[in-house]
Amino acid sequence: MDIDSELWILGAITLAVAFTIYYQQYHNILRRDPSAARQLPPGPRPLPLIGNLLDLRGNLHHTLARLARVHGPVMHLKLGLTTAVVISSCDAAREAFTRHDRRLPARAVPDTSNALGFAGRSVVWLPSSDPRWKTLRGVVVSHLFTPRGLASTRGVRERKVRELVGYFRDRAGREVDVGQGVYGGVLNLVSSVVCSVDVVEAGAESATGLRTIVEDLVELIAKPNVSDLFPFLRPLDLQGRRRFAAKHMQKIFSVLDEIVDRRSAEMTVTRSSSKDSRQNTDFLDALLELVSTGKMARDNVTLILFDVFTAGSDTMAITVEWAMAELLRNPSIMDKARAEIKGVLGDKETIEEPDAASLPYLQAVVKEAMRLHPVVPIMLPHQAVDDGVEVGGYAVPKGATVIFNVWAIMRDPAAWDDRPDEFVPSDGS
Repeated sequence: MDIDSELWILGAITLAVAFTIYYQQYHNILRRDPSAARQLPPGPRPLPLIGNLLDLRGNLHHTLARLARVHGPVMHLKLGLTTAVVISSCDAAREAFTRHDRRLPARAVPDTSNALGFAGRSVVWLPSSDPRWKTLRGVVVSHLFTPRGLASTRGVRERKVRELVGYFRDRAGREVDVGQGVYGGVLNLVSSVVCSVDVVEAGAESATGLRTIVEDLVELIAKPNVSDLFPFLRPLDLQGRRRFAAKHMQKIFSVLDEIVDRRSAEMTVTRSSSKDSRQNTDFLDALLELVSTGKMARDNVTLILFDVFTAGSDTMAITVEWAMAELLRNPSIMDKARAEIKGVLGDKETIEEPDAASLPYLQAVVKEAMRLHPVVPIMLPHQAVDDGVEVGGYAVPKGATVIFNVWAIMRDPAAWDDRPDEFVPSDGS
């Protein structure tokens, strides 16, 4: 018998013992306090040991939406030892975020995201109440998303859009992978705004390879993991998910570290020679300036770039892909959007950012694509850090994982009464 087999047998025995102890304690609590179970939202009946895992087959957002139609927009699930509350309507989501935002600041961090200590240092996973989150978020917002920051990078964005349009124009009449081309173009847009370099060639295999790594990481985080279902097993990483994620993250970190180290060396030379060979500073310059003054650790620079690259690039690329797919499926909507663009642009070959304000129907097309096909169908899970959270008249216990099914929320008939499952951009009438 090999070592792996022995480890799995040992793990199975450990699970069996732990399950028995847990469920004895769980049912003892319910017997002492029958109201504890009644306060929870309704949901499918959990099985011993595994809870509702067998109810979650297929695409998770579709399955949760189907269960919500039976049990309601605020639903309770038992996932191994984890208590989860699923929110699937606009009203319930609004109540959770407006009334209980201070009690839901934390993330229920999947064990996969703990690879390389990522979750404890990333703006994505840190709780919004954490001073580090506020610092990191402040740096990103102040340099990228203020009116001054947006204005300073407008020329870069418009140039990258022209390059992307040129990429597709050169391939007119030929078969083209829209997703691959858009992802490479958007990735270069983000990298040019952030660090003034192109990291890939639009449509090249390198862009596809990088996207595959990011998609594999996202899929890995979303997959059921025994370490999340039974947290006491996290140190063992029985399925190897954390180790696999670490290898993928390291590939991206290596690319980003090379960019950061090269820029850091350039800044050192510039300071020593008292010459500034670069006329404009970018986001990376600002981050390294914080490092040089002791206001930020060097490792945080790579992590911030990782968050910006992975979140920004795939988000925009997926939205463009879905918008194109829906326009191809709905020729009348495409004709209307093209007519609006032609009427506003006239003989101009490319759109500029100020033109967008005069294209309300095009904006509606993009927003409808985002509504019908959200980039993240299920939000990163929150966690109740205190008692007293009540949504839809039901209690959310302290420590519970709170899951927002964005896909279901965006198709809520109570909020979108005009064919919520169809692509229907508003014409403003």
